[in-house]
Order: sequence, then C-alpha cells, then structure tokens
Amino acid sequence: MSRARRLPEPTRPLPPAAPAGNGAHPTLTLVQGNEACARGALAAGCRFFAGYPISPSSEIAELMARELPGCGGVFLQMEDEMASLGAVLGASLGGARAMTATSGPGFSLMQEHLGYASLAEIPCVVVDVMRGGPSTGLPTLPAQGDVMQAQWGSHGDRAAVVLAPGGVAEMLELTRVAFELAERLRTPVVVLADEVIAHMREGMRLPDASQAPPPPRPGPAQPPGPAFAPYRPNAAGVAELPAFGRGYRFHVTGLMHDERGRPTSDPVVAAALLDRLERKVAPAVDLVPADTYRLADARVVLVAYGITARIARAAVDALRDQGVPAGLWRPRLLWPVPEQAMAQALAGAELVVVAEMNRGQWAREVDRVLGPGVPSAPCLKAGGSVITAEELTQHVLGARARTVAP
Repeated sequence: MSRARRLPEPTRPLPPAAPAGNGAHPTLTLVQGNEACARGALAAGCRFFAGYPISPSSEIAELMARELPGCGGVFLQMEDEMASLGAVLGASLGGARAMTATSGPGFSLMQEHLGYASLAEIPCVVVDVMRGGPSTGLPTLPAQGDVMQAQWGSHGDRAAVVLAPGGVAEMLELTRVAFELAERLRTPVVVLADEVIAHMREGMRLPDASQAPPPPRPGPAQPPGPAFAPYRPNAAGVAELPAFGRGYRFHVTGLMHDERGRPTSDPVVAAALLDRLERKVAPAVDLVPADTYRLADARVVLVAYGITARIARAAVDALRDQGVPAGLWRPRLLWPVPEQAMAQALAGAELVVVAEMNRGQWAREVDRVLGPGVPSAPCLKAGGSVITAEELTQHVLGARARTVAP
C-alpha cells in the first residue's frame, strides 16, 4: 500500500510563512486577526470545525461556517463547548484535520476533552481568544489570564503544546504551525491569542486559496492485523494512529493504556506512558523559536507575548532613548517552556521584567528558570485594559533604580 509523504523530522524548524509568489496572494489585504486565524486553518488543510459562538472568538466560527462547505469541509454549531471539542476529536480520529475556537469560559469546559485527547493522542487545534475574567468576566475586553489553564487546566500530568501569536500575520502562521505540530506530535495544540490580537487589523498577504491542501495524514508503518499496536511509538516517541475505517481496528480510551490501547492499572506502564507523552512534545521548543528585539547588548530584558509584546517593543525603544540598554525576548511557544533558549537569552541581564495582562502567570515560569541570581520585577495588569508603553517604561525605570547598582 502506498503511503503519503511524511512530515519532516521533528528536529527541523517549521517553515516560515510562504512569500508572495510562492503560495501567497501577491497583494496586501487588510485582515482581522480572527479572520487570519481561520484563513490559516483552511490553508493548513482544516476541513472540520465544530464550535459554539463566544466573544471574542466568534468571527473564527463565522468565517469557517462560510468557507468550509465550499472546499468540501464540514461546519457544525454545537450545543456547547464540551460537545464542540468532542465532535472535533471524533472527526480527527476519522482522519480529518479538525479544530474549534473559544474563549476562557468555553476553554474551561473543554479541559476534560483536552486531557482525553492528550492521553489518546488525538491531533486537533483549539484556539482560545482570551478575555477578562474569571467567570463570564469581560466578554469583549482583553486579558492574558488563561496561560496557566492552558497547561494545568486538565487534571493529571498533561504535556501541553501552546502557541502565542503576536500579530495578525502570526494568527495565520501559528495556526498553520499548530496543525503541523498536532499532526506531527499526535497531540492537541492550543493557539492562545488575546482580544486585541484577534480584533486588530493589519495588512498581510493571504495564502492562495487555490493552493492544494496538505497531503492526508500518513498511515502507520505497522500493517493492520492481530499484531497491530496503535500506541506503539515510532523513533520520535509518537504513536502513529491510523484513521478509523481505513483498514485498521483499534481501541481508544481515556484510561491509562498499554501499547494495544487496552486499559491498565499497572503503575509502571502508566508512568512510562506519561513520560513518553511529555518527551514526544519536547521538539516543539526547537520548532517554534522565540522572537527577539534589540537583545544583543541588552542589560534590561523585557519578556512578553501576545499584544503585550507589541507594547513592549515600543517600551524598549523609549528606554533606549533614555540610555537604558533594553531588549525584548518574545516567546511564541509558552508550553512546553523553552527553558534552554530562555536561559541563554536572559543570561546577561541585570534585570528581567515580565509584562503580562494577568495577576502573574508566565512570570512564575520565568522566575523558575532564572533562579535567585537575576532580579525580576513583573509588570502585571488585569481588569480589561492593556498595559501601555508609558506604564511599562516607567515601571522598568523604577525597578531598575531599585535593583541595579549605579
């Protein structure tokens, strides 16, 4: 039986967005962030979307509802967010590239299914456009309060893969990357945006709608038959699950299982499974490198993601104008934490300032990697408004005056 082309080996970075003339529309188009996300999903071969409308992500579902039927895809509006992700998992097991989109309250409802997808190794993409909370919160105002939920919201020890776009073009590109990672690593991948990135508009080149979608998911190297073990990992530690109805029969469960997919209570088997699931997503840190700005000679390093990183760039320029050697390190991958790259980027800093729109979530991870040797002074703001460049600049100047010797 012929086999589809495999994805590149997981040690190679994923390719950047295609330039104009190479699969991209040659002219600039004014695009909203949520629209860019949907366009990126379609370009990545997404042909199934199930969701429930929720601000500020609703435009993603609206565009997918309009576009999917015309390219042979399926759109389903479900009765709630739990059913939405359940439908996505079923479609993925059937061989489709599938996704859903939501915001914080809906993301909370999806956590049980996210844990199921992680353990059962079902690839899919979940877009969470963050808004202020908790509870119903502030449906149309920005926040970055779902960072810890994206990793730890589901029960148990789940190895999450979470991307954080920093602009409209990255809403498209990181959504495409999310599908590549989901398929390559056989795991759910979360695109964690914020309301400002989702609703801002920027000029960008859209993918050519006539371009052929990616090839179908490659089948497993193991042939069907009594000896087939669906959860036997390949050399990269990934189980090569076939699509249902394609000649294979296998068991899928949310229980701890052995390589044949059968439930087990053996603590040795369970521990080995969790270890493999964590190790298999580790290549993501090399596939989605961080972005930097004026970092080469920086002694004061700002760490920020999403819209806050856009603001931090302006703060870096303002600090440079005042003689402060500032720079920015912007992670595009929040989970798994790119610890080695972060440690190298922050090694020469005399002060690190994490800026985020929450009560302090990823700042804890930065402090954990930094250790006690480097002073840190997080700039945090919750309540539905962004940190301004002026606020961040003044915060850095005050923190530097307190912590850095003249």
